[in-house]
Amino acid sequence: MPEIVLKNITKKWGGFTAVENLNLTIEDGAFITLLGPSGCGKTTTLRMIAGLETPTTGEILIDGKTVFSSDKGINISAAKRDVGFLFQNYALWPHMTVYQNIAFGLETLKWKKPDIEKRVAQMLETMQIKQFAQRYPAELSGGQQQRVAIARTLAPKPKVLFMDEPLSNLDAKLRGEMRTELKRLHIDTGSTFVYVTHDQLEAMTMATKICLMKDGVLQQYDAPLDVYALPANRFVADFVGNPTMNFISGKIKLTGEKTAELEALGHSFVFHANEEIKMQNGDVTIGVRPESLPISKKGDISGTTYSTLPAGMETTVRIKVADTILSSVMFGSLDYKVDSEIHFSITGDRILLFSQEGNRAASGSVEKKGE
Repeated sequence: MPEIVLKNITKKWGGFTAVENLNLTIEDGAFITLLGPSGCGKTTTLRMIAGLETPTTGEILIDGKTVFSSDKGINISAAKRDVGFLFQNYALWPHMTVYQNIAFGLETLKWKKPDIEKRVAQMLETMQIKQFAQRYPAELSGGQQQRVAIARTLAPKPKVLFMDEPLSNLDAKLRGEMRTELKRLHIDTGSTFVYVTHDQLEAMTMATKICLMKDGVLQQYDAPLDVYALPANRFVADFVGNPTMNFISGKIKLTGEKTAELEALGHSFVFHANEEIKMQNGDVTIGVRPESLPISKKGDISGTTYSTLPAGMETTVRIKVADTILSSVMFGSLDYKVDSEIHFSITGDRILLFSQEGNRAASGSVEKKGE
């Protein structure tokens, strides 16, 4: 499987910059998700790698071969880049059976009939759709149609499979099932997957790495759990995670390279950083994930219950402390009376400090001063 390298890729339409100076390396056999809000440049990036869109400047290499270079005047067509593309609407031929849909691309590539029959049989088996071989797309469910579309895309053995929000047309239950199937398919085929989504849950659960973009600019490129635990800036921290991260305004006074005093929520804390704190004394934003605010009678911070949202397996509790509303997530079905007093703590070693510019300045743990 190939490595994909993007060097200084920029895409402009007139005065609008869709993607700005993007540098990215997609490793062999990776499952990469291009994540971000609408208009961030993720689909444009996918289309540029696939050859469906021409960058304004930069260079793209697939498997060591330059497929685009603005300086060298190279722009290899999508048909010759040896990639597969799975569209949002699946684009199955309605007048062809499942078998014919999968075989169509191989026939176009002039494969021999015995080879076509063997490859189609393999794909029917891999995607677990053998029983639907002679059915037409209209006779299949959305999930079955998607499996056919994947089988057809993988049949010619492309080096890379591109997917542009392929699950967005499915209901929530089926989307969850297909996430599992796609992740398993990635392992079984060993192919390189590049997947566009605006759904952070899809990105978190399926990807080996997340490429998170905003306004055409790369914000962070990391493994999902690293993006979640150590976001590069406030935008990343806010975009990834549900419920979203708590952002608490405070003041910081450095007492060492890795220690500081914090004033927040009407309390004083000692902060122990995991690395050197990269900011000056003054205003600070403290980032705390909801699971790092456990509620208990022994909690050393008090507030009142603003609302409780039990969801069966877990419960989200909104806590009011002075003028700040915080989110806490507790395991199990719990309920608290609105406006009742509640106690909680700030726990864990992934409490984040963000500078006034919004960049992560440090991660670490906190304890109430004097305790």
